[in-house]
Amino acid sequence: MQHESPLRDPLILGDRSYHEITSDIARPIEGKANRYWYVVFTISVAAFIWGFSCLAYTIGTGIGQWGANKTVGWAWDITNFVWWIGIGHAGTLISAVLLLFRQKWRMAINRSAEAMTIFAVLCAAVFVTMHTGRPWVDYWLFPHANQFGSLWVNFNSPLMWDVFAVSTYFTISLVFWYLGLIPDFGAIRDRFKVAGKPMQEKIYRILSFGWSGRARDWSRFEEVSLVLAGLSTPLVFSVHSIVSMDFATSVVPGWHTTIFPPYFVAGAVFSGFAMVSTLLLIMRKVLSLEHYITIQHMEMMSIIVTLTGSMVGVAYLSELFISWYSGVEYEGYAFMNRATGPYWWSYWGMMTCNVISPQLFWFKKIRTSLMAMFVLSIVVNIGMWFERFVIIVTSLHRDYLPSSWTMYHPTWVEIGIFIGTIGMFFTFFLLFSRTFPVIALSELKTILKSSGEVPKRKRAEEAQAAENTHH
Repeated sequence: MQHESPLRDPLILGDRSYHEITSDIARPIEGKANRYWYVVFTISVAAFIWGFSCLAYTIGTGIGQWGANKTVGWAWDITNFVWWIGIGHAGTLISAVLLLFRQKWRMAINRSAEAMTIFAVLCAAVFVTMHTGRPWVDYWLFPHANQFGSLWVNFNSPLMWDVFAVSTYFTISLVFWYLGLIPDFGAIRDRFKVAGKPMQEKIYRILSFGWSGRARDWSRFEEVSLVLAGLSTPLVFSVHSIVSMDFATSVVPGWHTTIFPPYFVAGAVFSGFAMVSTLLLIMRKVLSLEHYITIQHMEMMSIIVTLTGSMVGVAYLSELFISWYSGVEYEGYAFMNRATGPYWWSYWGMMTCNVISPQLFWFKKIRTSLMAMFVLSIVVNIGMWFERFVIIVTSLHRDYLPSSWTMYHPTWVEIGIFIGTIGMFFTFFLLFSRTFPVIALSELKTILKSSGEVPKRKRAEEAQAAENTHH
């Protein structure tokens, strides 16, 4: 057992045994959902259906139903695509990078963060699929045998890199997520067998791939987890870097800048951790997981939000400085237009939400207040949506040619599709919370002796007694 300083806060509260950990985490799967779950699920499904209806309407009538125009071609759709991809970043970071650094506090939150990644990428895929205008021929985005001879995808285009980067990211994240679930599926399977529920036992037996819990199984599980973590870590940095190159490789003022890749990665981790905080704060209350998702976990999340928020703030200031220092009047005007033009409200909303609000986490009282964390995590994600809107719309709506300057306003169809993806995200997440263990119970048990509240207290008392005896 790895020694841990008694000064560190425990990561598992109360006097919990291994059996109690399994029972607490399996309760939402084995029992009935409470009233709050059904209320939120009903709202999510209603939003999902509304968004799907707007999608069907768009396919039936064409993307002329959107507010996008010749000048602002990417508009709402790509704004939401980049926002959802950013939210999906925290799952891989928590799973892969924190696993490689052996951070124990990741064990209570990694499962939900990984699920959030999968669902966020699916939501992002809705926008990028629809934005092509002809989603039924989207397979043209991939290299494939065709009868036109030399017709092939353009590998020089960053939009093409996007297709491969996001699909690779989704595949690795899905495999990583499912791999971690296999031991827990085995535990749930055995509990249903003991409870005499053959149908559920059969389902989880299929899902668990014959997991037996033998030493050989655990050895292979840990080896493959480490390999996947090594493969996933570069993806954390590459995926959003490639998304940023959709903009940075152009000559549009406000986009043509080398700071975009690190700036987008920091912003993605920033928004992803904020969304994980939002979901975990709701989940720990609704599913009664206060013993396992503690104030310590939330404080660590807040610290990362503060760090990445500060990095994003430095990137904003660097952009402003370079636009002045470069002496390029087009760049200077692009940033002046963001701050004082017709979309000034989105720019200052972005600055307030992303730069100022995370600095409140420097105060421990706010950093350890659940309500403050909940509110600020939502504020951060609103700010990150504003950031994507500012980058895309304010850079495009006034370009080099004043005669093409125009304004962009989203239509009810675009707003409906966006609301629908939020409903889709929460529908999937709520179904996940009722069918899969929301905490990696097998991994959590490994830190009970080293990071549990009662074992830590006993070790501290024994150390104190030994010291008193020595004196």
